[in-house]
Amino acid sequence: MTTALIVGSGPNGLAAAVELAAEGVDVTVLEAADEIGGGTRSSEAIVPGLLHDHCAAFHPMAPSSAFFKHRALDRYGLRWVRSEIDCVHPLDDGSAGVLRTSVAETAVGLGADGPRWRRLFERNAAEFDELAEDILQPLVGLPRHTVKLARFGLPTLLPATVLARYFRTEQARALFAGIAAHAYQPLNRPLTSAIGLGIITGGHRNGWVVAAGCTQSIPNAMAALLCDLGAKIETGIRIERIEQLPPADITIFDLTPQTIANILSDRLPARTERRFRKFQRSPGAFKVDFAVEGAVPWTNPDAHAAGTVHLAGSFAETVAAETAIAQGRMPERPFVLVGQQYLADPQRSAGDVHPVYSYAHVPHGYTGDATEAIIAQFERFAPGFRDQVIGMRVRSATDMAIDNQNFVGGDIITGAKNVRQLVFGPRISASPYTFGVPGMYQCSAATAPGPGAHGMCGYNAARTALNCLTCHPSPRPAA
Repeated sequence: MTTALIVGSGPNGLAAAVELAAEGVDVTVLEAADEIGGGTRSSEAIVPGLLHDHCAAFHPMAPSSAFFKHRALDRYGLRWVRSEIDCVHPLDDGSAGVLRTSVAETAVGLGADGPRWRRLFERNAAEFDELAEDILQPLVGLPRHTVKLARFGLPTLLPATVLARYFRTEQARALFAGIAAHAYQPLNRPLTSAIGLGIITGGHRNGWVVAAGCTQSIPNAMAALLCDLGAKIETGIRIERIEQLPPADITIFDLTPQTIANILSDRLPARTERRFRKFQRSPGAFKVDFAVEGAVPWTNPDAHAAGTVHLAGSFAETVAAETAIAQGRMPERPFVLVGQQYLADPQRSAGDVHPVYSYAHVPHGYTGDATEAIIAQFERFAPGFRDQVIGMRVRSATDMAIDNQNFVGGDIITGAKNVRQLVFGPRISASPYTFGVPGMYQCSAATAPGPGAHGMCGYNAARTALNCLTCHPSPRPAA
């Protein structure tokens, strides 16, 4: 029987495990932490009964991914829910850019920029399920829907600062810039429109959905399916050298390139080892979870119904903050992402006390304390917020790797999404999941299609491994 070893149980590792186990492979998943999930974990914190997501929170791409569409995880309790409004980007004058699932409703709210928003997103959103078949695959492959992908893809080549000029109002420009900032790159660089356009278009198809119960529901459902498929999951096992790996026909690492290089060392081709060790990390996240009594006192009324609120101010201010963190400087007013998942999923709250999720973009490896800067951004757009906070939990950029070894320096997207790494991943290759060691593959968010709880890095890596096994069936020898 063909055997497989998955090292790391983030959503990509678990997706790879599911795909292999569904094909009859004997799968074992090894996880360093005491619980599975990686960036999709959640826990009760601050107040009894209050559920907080550790990292991944909103999943606009997941419902359209081949993995989630094919595996019917609703049988295992996974259910997508969404708030009335997907995202609000408030401005100092009390107005805001407001993103709704409906393209038409978003356009109405953007006034003079409504027709432009519709032209940019309406057709692509309607075709998103087909587009997802291409954009959730490596960019170096042959597309299935060439014309549709070209229509979607041409604007993605532009720097976000250039594409933002398409809009006339500050509300639309700030809204677009805030979503593009999810790339953790200076917004004047090429391809920085790509992640923003993908998130917006996917959101217009699916909404910025959350997993009912908490994000932990995602790995829990995947683990339940794996159990039914006969796979094994072992936690508390950290792999640090190749000698610890049991022999297997297929080994897939849901780990950073640097960690893979540390484990395999001289087993890697010399050029690949150099590329893996030089893999560029992204700026970091500084996370603060709040227990808030009552609603956050937002000045903008739409923010009260929004699952996500971006606290970044004007378009120019957002651009400046992202440039600063890329240069290693902490801005006085950082970009802060706020999650109000409980609006879509009230079971996360404890009576009138609600879990409010937030993180600031900070320089990679930032050792300072961004807590007050985050609270100041809340107070700027929700005066009186501090008075409603009854508790908080802080995770600094350097703390992130304690819970998840992939998040070194607070890098929650597993590597800088510059042009080279966004297109090719850790090394230039037509096969981003292989790295020159027979039977071994990588599937972290460092590989295509990148960050998110869509599972497609793992799904694609598993399909690659199965194809390679068919062509080259000899098993890997024991370490």
